[in-house]
Amino acid sequence: MTQAQPATLLLVDDHPLMRKGIKTWITAAGPFNVVAEADNGAEAQRLAAQINPDLILLDLNLGEEQGSDVLLALRQQGYQGKVVILTVSDSQDDAQRLLDLGADGYLLKDIEPESLIPALKQALLGDKPVSEKLQEAPRHASAEHLAGLTYRERQILALLAEGFSNKQIADNLNIAEGTVKVHMKALMRKLDVQSRLEAALIYLNGREPQSSKPQKN
Repeated sequence: MTQAQPATLLLVDDHPLMRKGIKTWITAAGPFNVVAEADNGAEAQRLAAQINPDLILLDLNLGEEQGSDVLLALRQQGYQGKVVILTVSDSQDDAQRLLDLGADGYLLKDIEPESLIPALKQALLGDKPVSEKLQEAPRHASAEHLAGLTYRERQILALLAEGFSNKQIADNLNIAEGTVKVHMKALMRKLDVQSRLEAALIYLNGREPQSSKPQKN
């Protein structure tokens, strides 16, 4: 990407007027090229795979879909660009949850237009912009969450992140599958997640030291 080549952006929002307004402002005011738009998660995934934009601006609520699910699906299919959440939800829990899941920023839709472009630039540079109203929320709690796990729970989580099933984890650690399920339930509660994929992503984003990661048999 050079100065002569603006960053590509995929805009995902289920409200046509909102998409039109955001696209108009971004196109007029910033070094971004809105190359595609989507109003649902499936279309966002298809376009991300087809276009591979530098950045995806993703609404948190897409009708009956949740932006968190779309984010997870994008990462699972291999999209490695930046994903910035743009939403009306000023919940600190929502902000922390999305950042822990790998979002590259969390911005409120009441953001001043003049502040949007700088925030997107920050995301491209590797920062994680968060609307000022939410900046008192902890932004990098993944490592703290992981620190609250027991050694055995961290072992199980590391193998989960490698794609192991409960049975494979049990075989690797020489423990009963039922014991794995008990530890799995406990670590998911501590991480405050609802799925194994979310837990794995928090582990990967938290960059757990390799010393605590068990070896494959």
